[in-house]
Amino acid sequence: MKIAKNSVVTIDYTLTDDDGKVLDSSVGQGPMAYLHGHGQIVAGLEKALSGKGAGEQVKVAVAPKDGYGEKGGGKTMAIAREDLPGDVDLEEGMPLHATGPDGHDLVLWVQKIEGEQVTLSTEHPMAGVTLHFDVAIKEVRAATKDELQHGHAHGPEGHHHH
Repeated sequence: MKIAKNSVVTIDYTLTDDDGKVLDSSVGQGPMAYLHGHGQIVAGLEKALSGKGAGEQVKVAVAPKDGYGEKGGGKTMAIAREDLPGDVDLEEGMPLHATGPDGHDLVLWVQKIEGEQVTLSTEHPMAGVTLHFDVAIKEVRAATKDELQHGHAHGPEGHHHH
């Protein structure tokens, strides 16, 4: 089967920057499964994987516009640490999930931590970076009805909502 919209694709990958520095990898973590055509991976990688099949290796450089966007497009805000959930161990670069004023889900990135002040940004830390993916396609299969209804791939034993 070839990768197309509504396929569940399982991949091993390594992501590097222009200097070859590893930014992310599934090595040692196990393969990653995603639902193709649903925006769960960056657009440039999704496009490069379309039409490929299990057993294929794909190397692709994804420009910022097809990855995490150009640098400088985000908004920042400084807030007091006490205004964030107390059970979160903050680290620079980590995502925080919030609800925006319009009621939609929003991801904010911890940009800087200075004492009791935390600077958050709507801009992904890898904005402006050309992403170099080395991908091994492990499995491609049709998504189940449940996966399509839930909008994400389920593991080998299915998916349980808690």
